[in-house]
Amino acid sequence: MQYFMKIFALAAALSFAGIATAQDKLPIPGDELVYCTVCHGVQMMGNPIIQAPRLSGMEQWYIDRQLHSFKKGFRGTHEEDLPGWEMQPMAAALSDAQITEAARFVSASRSEPSAENVTGDTAKGKSLYVSCAACHGANGEGNEALGSPALVVPNDWYLVTQLKNFKSGVRGSHSGDIYGMQMRAAAQLLADDEAIRDVVSYITTLRSQ
Repeated sequence: MQYFMKIFALAAALSFAGIATAQDKLPIPGDELVYCTVCHGVQMMGNPIIQAPRLSGMEQWYIDRQLHSFKKGFRGTHEEDLPGWEMQPMAAALSDAQITEAARFVSASRSEPSAENVTGDTAKGKSLYVSCAACHGANGEGNEALGSPALVVPNDWYLVTQLKNFKSGVRGSHSGDIYGMQMRAAAQLLADDEAIRDVVSYITTLRSQ
């Protein structure tokens, strides 16, 4: 079954790549990485049905760090992180060289921005975002020097999920996950789920900045 899933994913990737111009070829994952597209979709467009986020265009350094976090067990081992349970063994099976290749592919992939699904008070969200901007930038552009990824790339529902995970300790509780622990502390500034929705709703407005 897994073999046929890989063949299907590769065929889809080749088909999608075929619509690009000769000057704008879309990247195709290597054979050992094509299974990434089974969950995350062609060109890493994401699949909300199985809670696989859009990764297209995310920073190579950030994807590299997160794959290593899964591989080391910093992520994907908490009993309440069911999507993480599926991702953790996938990353654990990759060599460091394959992680580098996967991160390069994800960063080079391209897909349409995800649709907005989260509704909140953007005015309140703007006020809450002030503390986020210190690390992630005024326009959500991210800051590699601080290890902070861009926030305008992932799905809004994924941002909500991860902020809830940080706040509850599902993510960012492992002592080796320095960046995760920082985010867990930052998430405590958001009083409740409503505040999380508000700040994420504001972040989605930054995509046009």
